[in-house]
Amino acid sequence: MKVALYSKDGKKKKDVELNVDLFGARVNKRLLELVSNAYAANLRRGTASTKRRAECRGGGKKPWKQKGTGRARASSTRSPLWRGGGTVFGPHPRSYFVALPNSMRRSALISALSKKVKDENVMLLEDVKLETSKTKEFFGIVDSLPLAAKRVLCVVADFDENLKRASRNIGYMIDIVQASDLNAYHVLQREKLVLETGALEILEKRLLSSKEKVAK
Repeated sequence: MKVALYSKDGKKKKDVELNVDLFGARVNKRLLELVSNAYAANLRRGTASTKRRAECRGGGKKPWKQKGTGRARASSTRSPLWRGGGTVFGPHPRSYFVALPNSMRRSALISALSKKVKDENVMLLEDVKLETSKTKEFFGIVDSLPLAAKRVLCVVADFDENLKRASRNIGYMIDIVQASDLNAYHVLQREKLVLETGALEILEKRLLSSKEKVAK
């Protein structure tokens, strides 16, 4: 259970042994599917809306008399059968929120991290501290790593202002998440995972300590 540790200039320094409880757990594919679908549903805004016949303007007068015209009976021009009429069973604003237990979120994140290690898509980085907020400086770090032009998720200990500004223009290449906010959906959406050493300590403290509490 070892992954390579790189410096900011892209040089491999050593192999680091990872915590087996966090990165060597059994990959629960069904759990990852359920949690991924739940996170995707929670991102939906649910603002689609259509009007029922009662909500359409007009249509108060009967278009023609009930009998004697030879035409079909019609009570209103806002019937769903008419152009400009209401919509039957159309969408209305609603919430798609799916509540997930904390234990399920934690187990899914551990499973997602273990899957990345199993697929050999994880690497460690000493730190991502930037001296300026220039994109060029941050791009130099990303370009020096052996990422093979894959979609990357970078997990950092602290998302400071310099890093936020520098990474804004290359969000299509690399997504940055703070270790305290990381979830399974973030991990599964990107192919490569780059962990800052400081973020690794936060993840171990956050996930393994809570796991011990549940065990007790």
